[in-house]
Amino acid sequence: MAACFRYIVNDVDAAIGFYGQHLGFKVEMHPAPGFAEISRGDMHLYLTKPSPGVGGGAAMKSGEQQVPGGWNRIHLVVDDLDGTIAGLKAANCRFRSDVVQGTGGKQILLEDPSGNLVELFQVNSPAYRAPGSGSKAGIA
Repeated sequence: MAACFRYIVNDVDAAIGFYGQHLGFKVEMHPAPGFAEISRGDMHLYLTKPSPGVGGGAAMKSGEQQVPGGWNRIHLVVDDLDGTIAGLKAANCRFRSDVVQGTGGKQILLEDPSGNLVELFQVNSPAYRAPGSGSKAGIA
């Protein structure tokens, strides 16, 4: 089953370019200027521009507008974190953190053009359990 996420973005075309060029996403559909669906494997990302009208980017009933950013993020596993970071820095991409070493690997927080986060993660421990692999106890 595919995992689907929605990111509110300021510029859908800029987000398509960023995710495609730097992170290997492909466009599934881009039917309107304010919306696109992109994918990487079984992960689908809905890029939605805030809108006063209807749809995924519409204002709340209270009038509150949706905005990009925050601390929620998608998690992408990469084979060579240092090389990935070097390439992204050469392309003037922004990071919100430095590399952090954890129990199962190391990670860094990358910002898309609207300030949404992508956690880039490199496994460096045999104890790491890949997403979807279930628990150590065999419980799915």
